[in-house]
Amino acid sequence: MFLYFRMLLVMGVYLYTSRVVLRTLGFEDYGLYNVVGGIVTMFTFLNSSLGSATSRYITFELGRKDYLRLNKVFNTALAIHVAIALVIVLLAETVGLWFFYTKMVIPADRLDAAFWVYQISIVTCFFSLTQVPYNATIIAYEDMKIYATVGIAEVLLKLLVVYLLVLSPLDRLVFYALLLCLVQVGVMFFYRHYCNRRFPSCRLRRYRDKTLFREMFSYAGSDLIGNLSVLAQGQGLNILLNLFFGPAVNAARGIAYQVQGAITQFSNNFMTAVRPQIIKSYAEGKPDEMMTLVRQSSCFSFYLMWMITFPILLESDYILKLWLGNYPDHTVSFLHLILLLCLIQTLKTPRSTVFHATGHLKYVNMVVGGILCAAFPLAYWALKLGFSPESVFIVSNLTMVLSEIASVAILKKYVDYSIRDYVINVYGRCVLVVAFSSVIPYCLSCYLHVEGFVRFVTMCILTTFSIGVIVYAFGMNSTEREKVRNVVKTKILKRG
Repeated sequence: MFLYFRMLLVMGVYLYTSRVVLRTLGFEDYGLYNVVGGIVTMFTFLNSSLGSATSRYITFELGRKDYLRLNKVFNTALAIHVAIALVIVLLAETVGLWFFYTKMVIPADRLDAAFWVYQISIVTCFFSLTQVPYNATIIAYEDMKIYATVGIAEVLLKLLVVYLLVLSPLDRLVFYALLLCLVQVGVMFFYRHYCNRRFPSCRLRRYRDKTLFREMFSYAGSDLIGNLSVLAQGQGLNILLNLFFGPAVNAARGIAYQVQGAITQFSNNFMTAVRPQIIKSYAEGKPDEMMTLVRQSSCFSFYLMWMITFPILLESDYILKLWLGNYPDHTVSFLHLILLLCLIQTLKTPRSTVFHATGHLKYVNMVVGGILCAAFPLAYWALKLGFSPESVFIVSNLTMVLSEIASVAILKKYVDYSIRDYVINVYGRCVLVVAFSSVIPYCLSCYLHVEGFVRFVTMCILTTFSIGVIVYAFGMNSTEREKVRNVVKTKILKRG
């Protein structure tokens, strides 16, 4: 609940500030800001692997209540992340700068501004990389209240950034990047201070446990291909769009991902609360309870995402015009394809947590990560053949579907569960909910010729009601429906 309260405020300010930033910077500078930072992100794939390892080990040791080893894991992880951050800074200032000057499509008159944005991104990246053990600790302890409190403060500071941007005495693109860097670094230092005071496991000590060091690196190495695939499907495809079409298309992609980022906060908050419980269930030797959590969290996070996504799919053009006024070409089609990708990823996240809990990542990442990494060369091939920018996201969606099939099959190798039962109770239910809940709203949207706010509100109410009824009828089992009825009865009796 703390996370959802935070999310509502964050999302509202987030969407408002995006509108102001886009108008203030313009399509070209907005696209440059999105793609230039992506060069730095390209070098963080190893840190992403270590971040997953850190989160898993901290949560696992907390589940076992081994507090001495928990402190050892934290300090070992922090030392590794600092070392990796230094290596990434070195790569960014050498290989990254070469790519920046020789390959990127940047207008000559914006090259200096883009360079300073790139340098500021490196500073932000360094502090973000060394922050991972602290964030993993907060999530492992399920201290969601601090996330909500700091999140509200952070979003208010970003609102102040937008106000100052309009008054900027410097180049607005550089000034915007600098202010965001200061906000993000300030928030990180607060989290570090909070963790050091509240959690004994975060107290800095020097350990030389080579076995633990090798173990964490080995775990991270097994997750390496999976994180490379995330990089390929994210910033890799964004850079391809820049190379073939320039920063204006990067702006369209950036806007679509702004909407996606706001929407996925709903399912991400749900999974932030559930993920530690899945890992702890495995650590406590309760695999059946763990898989029940996986099935339920997969379904309900998907229902939540579909309830938000469906009206946006129907009313994308109106929402973008209301939000931004003018927007770049391809934004609507990018948004539709990215939202479909988000729906697929929502089903993937709980199951991925199981692989992290068991520690068996090497094989699944080789297969699933290999399939997802294929999106980059396939997208490059499609663009070379002259296909539209949308082909990049079509390829991404197709590889994501194939990776889902492979992941479900591989999980059976490590966890004793029924694939048939999982497919019916997760994918089957979700498909039924989408199919039955979309018929009436879609048909009405085709024949409802009223435009503007009235139509938008009508479609939101209709889709919410339709999805709610269908989820209750087809998306829940008898036990879950009984729980819903009991909650409703309790609320009615309290009011009575």
